[in-house]
Amino acid sequence: MSEVIVEVKKLTKQYGKQKALDNVSFNIKQGQIVGLIGPNGAGKTTIMKTMGGLILPTSGELSLYGETDEKGLNHARSRMSFMIETPYMKEKMTARENLEKQRLQKGIPDKGRIDEVLEIVRLTDTGKKEVRNFSLGMRQRLGIANALLGKPELMVLDEPINGLDPEGIVEIRELFRSLNKDQNITIVISSHILSELSLLCTDYIFINGGQIKGMLTADELKEECSEYYHINTDDNEKAAAILTNTCKLNRLEVLEDGSIRIFDGLDEIRDISRALYDGGVIPIELARNEVNLEEYYMHKVQDVQDGTK
Repeated sequence: MSEVIVEVKKLTKQYGKQKALDNVSFNIKQGQIVGLIGPNGAGKTTIMKTMGGLILPTSGELSLYGETDEKGLNHARSRMSFMIETPYMKEKMTARENLEKQRLQKGIPDKGRIDEVLEIVRLTDTGKKEVRNFSLGMRQRLGIANALLGKPELMVLDEPINGLDPEGIVEIRELFRSLNKDQNITIVISSHILSELSLLCTDYIFINGGQIKGMLTADELKEECSEYYHINTDDNEKAAAILTNTCKLNRLEVLEDGSIRIFDGLDEIRDISRALYDGGVIPIELARNEVNLEEYYMHKVQDVQDGTK
């Protein structure tokens, strides 16, 4: 069983009457790629800044590699790296010059590490090109190179693919996969591009309004994001009754517009169609689809707005 390296217990961060975090609890294990999913203002960055020691919680407990006191947490953070918000780099310096400055500030003795991280993020050919002339993707990769300088065991990354073009997103995704698989680096990542997280993460934490609304592994999410048939008829109320009583379907959802989703009996769709016809209902739309991460997420957000769980 993988070692728990981050443990958050009932963490709360309050600004006046506003709670940025409200009784948040979760664990992160060595080797995971954990996606923090939530809208702007949900509490994702607050969690990351708390892990990095940039802000202090109002109450609750944070444990990093088993350390809980201030001295121990600071020591544990030496095994971690953080890229929160826009990475700061000197505009009139090259990638190598920026990394050399960071290496000295971080007290990293190995000068060769700069060549290693430039190779990892594919910036070895930038030469004397100054950062001010870098594309956004190059800047993001340089920020990741900086985060890799100290050979971290855990990387915490806030929106690292924000603003990248599709090609750049694929490059960064493959880079993270390689870091996780080949170097056993645990990664905590937030992004609003949920389709990318679904291709990368091993685990997901859903957060909204400063509260955890769900935690799933990739396998559990795959089950939740199962295939379904979307059915729309000339009488959806009657159709729902037929699907429930005649077809004996147990997993059925009626949407706001009255259309229906069925999650079981997918291999018996001809029999289901015939039952609808025999019951006097005419199908207008009958399409096989799959719930994706974005849709699952929107259901979670809607549940919060509606006050349900």
